[in-house]
Amino acid sequence: MDQIAAEIYHWTTPHPEWHPATEWGREVGSYALICFDTVVLVDPLLPADDDPDRAELLDELDGLAEGARALEIMVTIPYHSRSAEALYQRYAGSEPQPRLWGHTAVAKRLLDPSTELQHLVPATPVTHEGRILAIPYAIGNPRRYETPLWFPELRSLAFGDAVVGVDGRLRIWQPGPFSKQWYREKFLPTLLPLLELDVDHVLVTHGPPVLEGAREALRAAVTSPPWDHAP
Repeated sequence: MDQIAAEIYHWTTPHPEWHPATEWGREVGSYALICFDTVVLVDPLLPADDDPDRAELLDELDGLAEGARALEIMVTIPYHSRSAEALYQRYAGSEPQPRLWGHTAVAKRLLDPSTELQHLVPATPVTHEGRILAIPYAIGNPRRYETPLWFPELRSLAFGDAVVGVDGRLRIWQPGPFSKQWYREKFLPTLLPLLELDVDHVLVTHGPPVLEGAREALRAAVTSPPWDHAP
């Protein structure tokens, strides 16, 4: 893991399913945030079992969890459930007890009946000991399964797939074909509330996060044409 900002750690792992011809998209970004002495893992993906980096990363995560008052594992989009359940099970028998959060559809990707899923409800804060850790947002019309997460203490906004990092910029990832009228009149308006947030960092799972000028970068993404990764 690399510490990329105060209380924000980042690591990348080879994408387990997608192997594009270009460099973009081959690595998946994951995050560990420290909010009020609570560790929050966002879309965590572990290296493969035979990858030598796996043990080192788990040691680092164990160190963060050991000193935490609480441990929260949050999934922004069901596709990114990947290692969330494995980490939930890893820490389930120790203190602090973890909680796993995600859209209700995440439940379909869980394998162990003992794994408890807490539902991310848009505009309903995730709290610990009365402090707000994260606020989920709904996007899309109809609503997407993706739930962007706003961490007010760290002034950080995390996305699954809707917003990605491309060539140092943020872009709205909208694979085609799609209706331009739908995009303009139905989808974009659901992103506008995010522009009102006092964002310092935009944390994306595809491409590099934006750590400076993030609010302006997000506004530029929303006002620019959508982007699609060429195969």
